[in-house]
Parts: sequence; structure tokens; C-alpha cells
Amino acid sequence: MTLNFSVMVIVGTRPEIIKMSPIIRAIKNDSELDLIFVHSGQHYDYGLSQQFITELELPNPNFNLDIGSGTHAEQTAQMLVRFEQVIREKNPDIVLVEGDTNTVVAAGLASVKLQVPLGHVEAGIRSFDRTMPEEINRLVVANCAELHFAPTERAAINLLHEGVPPYKVHITGNTIVDACLQNIEIAKKKSTILNHFDLLKNQQFAVVTLHRPENVDKKINLKKIIEILISIKRCKLIFPIHPRTRKKLEYFNLISFIENVNNIIISEPLGYLDFLRLLSESAFILTDSGGVQEEAVTLKIPCITLRYNTERPETIESGANKLVGLNKKLTLKYIDEFLSNSNIKYDSSIYSYENPYGNGEAGNKIVQIIKSALSDGLNIPSFRFLKTGSSKYKLIKIDKVLAGKTIQEITNIIDTSIVLVYDKIGHPLFPKPGVVVQKGWSIVVFGEFIDKYPC
Repeated sequence: MTLNFSVMVIVGTRPEIIKMSPIIRAIKNDSELDLIFVHSGQHYDYGLSQQFITELELPNPNFNLDIGSGTHAEQTAQMLVRFEQVIREKNPDIVLVEGDTNTVVAAGLASVKLQVPLGHVEAGIRSFDRTMPEEINRLVVANCAELHFAPTERAAINLLHEGVPPYKVHITGNTIVDACLQNIEIAKKKSTILNHFDLLKNQQFAVVTLHRPENVDKKINLKKIIEILISIKRCKLIFPIHPRTRKKLEYFNLISFIENVNNIIISEPLGYLDFLRLLSESAFILTDSGGVQEEAVTLKIPCITLRYNTERPETIESGANKLVGLNKKLTLKYIDEFLSNSNIKYDSSIYSYENPYGNGEAGNKIVQIIKSALSDGLNIPSFRFLKTGSSKYKLIKIDKVLAGKTIQEITNIIDTSIVLVYDKIGHPLFPKPGVVVQKGWSIVVFGEFIDKYPC
């Protein structure tokens, strides 16, 4: 007899809908899984929510909590109460969230308090900037989750440094790659957005997205960004304005400065297929969005990020993204390079790098890991979620006895969990079972029996 597991997928914003779409499809295609789809209503504007559900051909949510806007405290508190009610009512086998929004924190707290396992998609990314609300949300949800689906090894190592046991961390790639690859060809066939904006073939244009509180809620920062946009003369700028951004532009009396600029085209938020089509044809992207940085690296479009830090450092290292803060001179320098193709090093690297976020199979990987974990919970007597770690940690130098052995072999020898691996110059590595350690390396282990193996 086949046992069906119920997976409650919770979303609240446009990026969450997009990044969860490959997972929702994988769940719907699996006869052993039942989907419970919940929308918090954090993004309640049609253009940022239902339009994406419709375009991506996702099922309508079983629950829409219609939370709406409010302060961080108001929004999170209302969600926490409602999520607790829904989780109690449906009693899912696991709750699945994505990203770093108030929706994610509220769902995480409600789940762990009810002792329902939580899976966190896009786990472990860090900006190391605690002034960002999203960073606080990431740290909180990491302490609620039982399964951490990290997009990269760097993200996974962040979690290990924070004390998350490695058996809870899985490196899966990022589902944004799945979403881009699954939908780009559809977008090219269906979207007429280029004609809508009267963009001629081979005409250079750029896409602008802007929504982060540190940029749009402070007049001095928003004014600096407007000055940057006005200074860009060499191409058209397509600017689909986020409702929050439009509200602030009007409140600060700044919108008139860009409304009458000939090469700046302002529009309402776009549907996903139109937005994807526009990104794929743009000369570069100017953004403060984390998700757009990932879409840019996937579509191999140069990106300029109007922030002083990013939780997506892999995009910087790949050469696909330039971090400029609100520096107009530096922004214009990179734009000139992109438009004139004068930066040979950049142009060669952006088309040859390996996507740091994977090959488009993250959604299927995540669903298979969930199934395996839930099955283990039923079939293995010693297995249980909500395990604790250990108060005993130890650094062990790799000697001639352990050198040349895999992590799995060492785990069997010393009968403890290996938390981290450091090579001979101190770089951390994720303790994958097949990693072969060398003399001079070190491993960090934890467990109640670590003292039986001498340093």
C-alpha cells in the first residue's frame, strides 16, 4: 500500500511564487504527494501575485490569508496566528517555504512551535548586514527548519558555521534556474512585450527594477537613484515600477523627474513571461533585487546591482554582476562597458561561466529529498525530526591514519558527525560523503563519543 505525504507549500510574494513553481509542479506530478497550497497575501496586488499563478499555470491556492500590508510586526503577527490555524487544520507532514520574507518567518515559527517539520528553500544565503530585514528573517528561519535546501556550497557552509547539523543541509541548486529554463521558450513564443514597448530589433535597452526599503524608503537614496537613471542616455530604460516604489516616488515628489524623460519608459508591474522576455533581450539590468541577480546570471545578461552588499556573492564572482552601491560614476562606467563591448574580460567570462545556481533540476531534487526524509521518519526507528545536536565539538587534524579516506569512511571510524572540513590553508569545505581528506587538513566533529579518538 502506497503512503501519501501531504506537503504544505506556503508563498506570499512574487519571487516566492516563481521560485516555488518548479517544486509545486514536481509535487503535482508525484502520485505519492498531496499538495496543500497556501498564500499569505503579503503581495496582494494582482500584478505581483495572482497574475504569476495564472501565467505559470499553477493551481489556485487552497488558502489565501489576505494579510495585506502593515508594519513588520503587524504583518508577521497576523500571519503567525493564521498559519497556526491552517497548519492545525490540515496537519501536513511537512511545511515548505522559500526565501527571506515575513511570510517565511511566520510560517517557520508556526511550524516549529507545532512540531511540524519545516523545509526551507534557498537556505543559507547571507548578506551579513543585519540592517536588512531579510537578513534577520534568514537567521530566524534557519533556526526553525529541519531540512535546509541550500542553492550553493557557500550557502551550505554558512549554515554549518551557524551550528546547523550537516545531515539537515542539502545542496540543491536554486529553483530560479528551473523557472527560467522552463519558461524562457514559452515567453519567447507568447510574449509581445517588445512590440508593446516599441523596441526595435537589435535596439539596445535595459531593464530597471527597484523596491528595497533601504533604497526607496529614504528620500536621499531614492533621489540618488533617480539621478543615476536620468544620467543614462545611451539606451532606453524600461522601468516596471513596483507599487511600493511608485508610492514612495509620489510621496517624495520625485516621480515627475523621470516621467518626462524620453528614454525612460515607466510601466505597471509585468507578468512573469513578459518580464522574462524583456530580461532575456536586455543589454544589461539595473536592480536592487536578489532574485533578479539570479535571473540575470541564468540568462547570461550583465547585471548592475544598486546595493552595497549582496547575499548572492556567487553572481559577483562569476563576472555576471557588478555591485555599485549608489555610485553614479561607477554605474555609468559599467554601463559604457556593457554597451560598447570594450571590457573583453567581462564579455568573455559572462558567456563561459558555469551557473553557480545549478542546471535547472533543483525542484525535482528538493521533492525527492523531502520524500526520502519523510519515508525515513516512518521506516527507521531511530530517525526523527527535531533532533538536537551535541554540546561536544572537537577539531581533529588529519593524520596518516585518516589521510586518503573519504568523509563517509572517517564517520564510520570515529562514530561521530563531521560538521566541517578545512583544507591545509584553512578554506572550509562541505563534508560531502565522498570528499577525500588529505594530511594537513582538519575536520570539526561533534557527538557524545568524540573523546575516544585522540587529536
